[in-house]
Amino acid sequence: MIYASKPPPFFDILVHDIENSPGLTTAIAGYESNNWRNAAMAEHLMEWIPEFALQYSELADNSPGIIRRRLKQAASKVYKTRNTSNRGEIGEILLHALIRQLFNSEPAISKIFFKSSNNDTVKGFDAIHIVDVDAKLELWLGESKFYTDYKRAVTDVVKELKDHLGNDYLRQEFMLVTGKIDPQWKYCERVKKLLDQNTTLDTIFECMRIPILLTYESVAAANHQRVTEEFKQEMKKELEANYAHFSSRTLPPIKIHLFLVPLHKKEHLIDEFDKKLGDLINLPNLNQ
Repeated sequence: MIYASKPPPFFDILVHDIENSPGLTTAIAGYESNNWRNAAMAEHLMEWIPEFALQYSELADNSPGIIRRRLKQAASKVYKTRNTSNRGEIGEILLHALIRQLFNSEPAISKIFFKSSNNDTVKGFDAIHIVDVDAKLELWLGESKFYTDYKRAVTDVVKELKDHLGNDYLRQEFMLVTGKIDPQWKYCERVKKLLDQNTTLDTIFECMRIPILLTYESVAAANHQRVTEEFKQEMKKELEANYAHFSSRTLPPIKIHLFLVPLHKKEHLIDEFDKKLGDLINLPNLNQ
């Protein structure tokens, strides 16, 4: 099974609450040698890029010499997607990784496939995953905001939720998705049937989950250089306040799971991410 193995866990998961509404997971990169682990975090994201950017059948082809080519191909897709000063795809990869790691999901399709050119802005959900729960499929439609300001991230994602959960919008999104699901994926036909226009949205809403990933520049992360008990307490209070701020908003009546990922300096993570992407793209290709 292609999706059976996953990269080793990286984040310190301070909270993982699936019973509350909304659910909450907090993922902390932590420190190393008195610095926030931006380089290590970027390296962890590199490990997820192949399955984030490639189709199921592309991942299945792991014959000699192909793996290196596929790795370069995946990195190139991500490298060319957006203005590097924003790098919104970092949030998308983070969301992908956390759903996969903690809920054992499988991606139905990467939104990169909706692009027709390198400068396209891809609208719609940032993650489209399936979680198999006792042979019943859950449809996870994710939103991510790779921001520095938390309150702005909340404002923008709440607005997008309202826009993206409208009937007409969902029907259009499902039509685009079903046409691009890899036919070799074991859930292909079941997902196509679920998202078919003849399936009532009432049925789809019953099995739908909305994972939301929000990043922000953290005061607690900036105030420390090591993971100490004082750091944990300060970070916990910060995260509790941020969760309360999100939960206080008027949210749609659907199951939501919130992922909070505090950053030290967003620009530093972007720099490390771009360096490592460049390294992957410049790998020698033995089959060229």
